[in-house]
Amino acid sequence: MAHEKNHQYHILPPSPWPFYSAVAAFVMLVGCILGMKGDAAADWSVAVVGFAAVVFVAYGWWRDVVRESRAGDHTPVVQIGLRYGVILFIISEVMFFVAWFWSFFKHAIFPVPDIEGQLQPTVELPVGMWPPEGIETFNPWDLPFMNTVILLLSGCTVTWAHHALIENKRKDLVLGLTVTVGLGAIFTIFQAYEYNHATFAFSDGIYAANFYMATGFHGFHVLVGTIFLAVCLFRARSGQFTPEKHLGFEAAAWYWHFVDVVWLFLFAGIYVWGR
Repeated sequence: MAHEKNHQYHILPPSPWPFYSAVAAFVMLVGCILGMKGDAAADWSVAVVGFAAVVFVAYGWWRDVVRESRAGDHTPVVQIGLRYGVILFIISEVMFFVAWFWSFFKHAIFPVPDIEGQLQPTVELPVGMWPPEGIETFNPWDLPFMNTVILLLSGCTVTWAHHALIENKRKDLVLGLTVTVGLGAIFTIFQAYEYNHATFAFSDGIYAANFYMATGFHGFHVLVGTIFLAVCLFRARSGQFTPEKHLGFEAAAWYWHFVDVVWLFLFAGIYVWGR
């Protein structure tokens, strides 16, 4: 009786995953820096190793969280804390993209061809062009618009799946998640095709750097969200979600809607206005 749990909080046992995740993310970051600064394929191999480590840590950590949930440790009080955590995580991701939008709009509104050597603030800098001369931008109403429609449709299908889960319609839940995962995969394929046919490279000036960092990181988020929803699809087929308890699915749906909204700003700001 002395060891019987008499509260709704979940006391976590010691876990190695926070430390492992920090090491894996650091290795991936160093690898990305080496890959962007050099031409050797060996430089990117460090980033690949780091990314593989991040995937392994995510699998192990989320596996433990799922086990805790199925063991009954995710009480209503714990679920509130988890929801706050997901909300704060998404807010931090919003601020991450705000940085790239800030950089893009700053250089679009005040384009300067070269500020190196201009140390005196009273010197009037020459006005440049935006997009810079020699940059051939994408037609926003071609593949980017198609990707916009795809993401908007995926937002509808994941919402359909969510309502199906609440109403305990298992078949519609699985179908909605399957369609959403498929649309996410199609978006990634189309974006890879777009990058493969771009007329400018990552190192071709500030426009190219901002374009690839903003759209590339969004594409990475789409890939992560697709994997997230694929895991939810597997769990849904296994009957792990119930109308009363499906926090993992809610987190995936919130994340996917965040990805949708960010793309709308990218499409309107970078593809349409920035052209």
